[in-house]
Amino acid sequence: MKINPEVKKALEEGKPVVALESTIISHGMPYPRNVQTALSVEKTIRDNGAVPATMGIIDGEPIVGMTPALIEQFGKRKGIAKVSKRDFPVVLASGGWGATTVSGTILMAKAVGIEVFVTGGIGGVHRGAETTMDVSRDLYELGENPITVVCAGCKAILDIDKTLEVLETQGVTVLSYREKGFANFYCRNSGKPVDYVFQTPEEAAKIIDARRNKFPLSGGILISNPVPEQYALPHSYIDGIIADAIKECDQKGIKGKDVTPFLLARIAEITGGRSLDTNIALVLNNAKLGAQIAVEYAKLKKMH
Repeated sequence: MKINPEVKKALEEGKPVVALESTIISHGMPYPRNVQTALSVEKTIRDNGAVPATMGIIDGEPIVGMTPALIEQFGKRKGIAKVSKRDFPVVLASGGWGATTVSGTILMAKAVGIEVFVTGGIGGVHRGAETTMDVSRDLYELGENPITVVCAGCKAILDIDKTLEVLETQGVTVLSYREKGFANFYCRNSGKPVDYVFQTPEEAAKIIDARRNKFPLSGGILISNPVPEQYALPHSYIDGIIADAIKECDQKGIKGKDVTPFLLARIAEITGGRSLDTNIALVLNNAKLGAQIAVEYAKLKKMH
């Protein structure tokens, strides 16, 4: 595993570091907006006092903390594999390029000791999973590894009720930032309850510290952070579009890891780019909160 010297130094000195995935670069947005967004997310994290660490696999080597030049290459390159837990052995052995999903990024963050990871939306239980059994590995990785994930809920194409049920079964603490309901990706609030609502990054850091140090428990914490009001899309507008895109996906026989990229691209096309603007806004919003929480948690760690 190759660790960026800046990231390595920050970890050794106990400074706040925030992990970032790379599927949002290779599979989440078209070029050049994918690269622009990735660099903006890193800048937001720096502006809020933490060090960004974008994860990925290049020529069979896991990279913790891509340089801007590598992010540019990642954004332009075609055919990069999506890497979850099951995919690591194949991509590493073949010397390939891999974009880490939420699941893959959690594993790499754990390996180097990063607590906070920022993403857009996590994977979850797909609609109709009672027959397809399509449940994201993200939920199980959260249940098994000591990582705090900041997101805008699960991706809007998923079944929120079932996703929250699996998180509960996995023992994942689900928190919400200043909003009583679980965030709904493009929309601010799904109306589904969370375990606790916190008001400040310091309060979230104290909860993380309690889980890690006061009564150590395995598994992660999921922080739901609603998209800023000015970028939120109305339920009445986006829900029908999502339903139509899912029907189209089913008609074309698209399955597995290809479902999410297809649906996000189709929804962006149907909305004339509005959903993509919202997606970018929520990722930047998550980066700000994640960095602030990482800063507060670093302070608490130094007190132990």
